[in-house]
Amino acid sequence: MFILSIFFFITAILYSSVGFGGGSTYLALLLIWDIPYYIFPIIALLCNIIVVSGNSFNYVRAGNHNFKLLVPFLIGSIPFAFFGGTLKIEKDIFEVLLFFVLSIAGILLLINNKSYENNNLTTKKLNFIASFFIGSILGLVSGIVGIGGGIFLSPILFLLKSEKPKIIVTTASLFILINSISGILGQLTKENILIEISNYLPLFLCVFIGGLIGNYLNLKIFTSRILAIITSFLVLFVSIRMGIKVFL
Repeated sequence: MFILSIFFFITAILYSSVGFGGGSTYLALLLIWDIPYYIFPIIALLCNIIVVSGNSFNYVRAGNHNFKLLVPFLIGSIPFAFFGGTLKIEKDIFEVLLFFVLSIAGILLLINNKSYENNNLTTKKLNFIASFFIGSILGLVSGIVGIGGGIFLSPILFLLKSEKPKIIVTTASLFILINSISGILGQLTKENILIEISNYLPLFLCVFIGGLIGNYLNLKIFTSRILAIITSFLVLFVSIRMGIKVFL
């Protein structure tokens, strides 16, 4: 548990520094450590909530938000995140799905790292139906796998030039927070596992501290682009490590 807690701590630092929760990597680490399969979506989603709550509060307080951009995505994602959380899938299928989620997320984050410092772009207003559809897909995937979905939403928003980088980061953080809550509610329909959560309190404490540090690094020390590159390499490393476990 000690070594796993250290990895959760590092993950929380890097992900929170670019506005993410780290759910996909927490899941991969739990799989690698052979934690009981039925409980780790709950662990990952709780860690997401702990990490992005502080970030979301700080970003909104700083005025870096656009709720008109966020709401259509949430209208689509919230019910589908809950529904996805209620679905039961085999462990083998889950592992393959998580491998692809990690790989795609890492590649997207690496490709879009320059966008974090592009404050001069011309933004475009997104169509409500398109936003609703994208939110629904991301919500469903998030609920099934046990992630917040912001690591996918953020690159999409950058690609569509929907807003300035700081507002996109805030939008992704809030999306993760609300989707994670919805996903947990769906996951709780499966098993009565709340009692077992107490066994993993060190993980929650580590991501709480890591999230605070990551937010500080973003605000005071490193640029978002540098942190995005480092985080993308972490995601790709974990996806490769997981791919070896799953396919070899």
